[in-house]
Amino acid sequence: MKFCKKYEEYLRGQEKKLKLPGFQFKRLKKILKNCSRDFQSRHRHGDDVCSAIAVQRCPDHCSVCDGTFFPFLLKEMSAIVGCFNQRAQKLLQLHLASGFRKRLLWFKGKRDSDHTFLVQEGKELVNYALMNAIAVRKILKKYDKIHYSKQGQTFKSQAHSKHIEILQSPWLSELIAFHINLKETPHRSKRISSVFEECSLAITDGKPSLTCELFDSIKLDIDLECSICLDIVFDPVSLTCGHIFCYMCACSAASVTIVDGLKSANPRAKCPLCRQTKVYEGAVHLEELSILLRRRCPEYWGKRLRTERAERVQQAKEHWESMSRAFMGV
Repeated sequence: MKFCKKYEEYLRGQEKKLKLPGFQFKRLKKILKNCSRDFQSRHRHGDDVCSAIAVQRCPDHCSVCDGTFFPFLLKEMSAIVGCFNQRAQKLLQLHLASGFRKRLLWFKGKRDSDHTFLVQEGKELVNYALMNAIAVRKILKKYDKIHYSKQGQTFKSQAHSKHIEILQSPWLSELIAFHINLKETPHRSKRISSVFEECSLAITDGKPSLTCELFDSIKLDIDLECSICLDIVFDPVSLTCGHIFCYMCACSAASVTIVDGLKSANPRAKCPLCRQTKVYEGAVHLEELSILLRRRCPEYWGKRLRTERAERVQQAKEHWESMSRAFMGV
């Protein structure tokens, strides 16, 4: 793979900066070679026509692929996504913290209270996410090409259902919003714009979307229209499947109140878009995105804030009234 060399060079380049895990291309290629060699040897003595038909696809129960290749790839994807989420979460917590807590976090991180490193590390993390997304696509494409199959695409669907695709991560959209917010802050705009110009918020016909394009082969577009209320997401929350909704809309879809929160949702509750289960418990409030939309759409945000404030007060009142009646045995 030509991308293999580029990817390995990238990992060596960022190893001293972030020390993030990556895919072991050489080991994956070795597994594919072993599978191909083993499969061809089993059909070498057969009829030419039969052999040609036989090698059109990997067998349904290939010991090499089922027992080695896919489990190894799954393990690496999980490690990459887990590490990315953890690093992005810590970075954004440091940026959003205030007062004594912020000073404590800076001290624990043994860093000076300067946003330059936050910007650089955020950019590296977005780069990391997109590079690994390309890597997964290349690996599975190579697998299907060697085996004349579509099992690579099937595995991709399975990985998506297990929420280990890095482009599904809610922290990716938060990082993009983080960079746009810093870029639009007056006293930091010059320093930030020269570092990270590839991220932007576009509003077309009243519909906003986040865009990030760092490589020619991949472009990320994140739709910011809530598919439930069909309006700009307000107080946005991202489910573990990657879909973004208004917080109150997500609570409604999960059949929970805002007092109980999404963590109390039934594990069998499904995402309104992809119909996947177990997506509410790990939902993430997108605070940077909320700040960005509040700045860009002040009139809409103010109107929606007044409407939802009244609704939240009403839900809280009903909740405590029901709790009181249950306590009194009424």
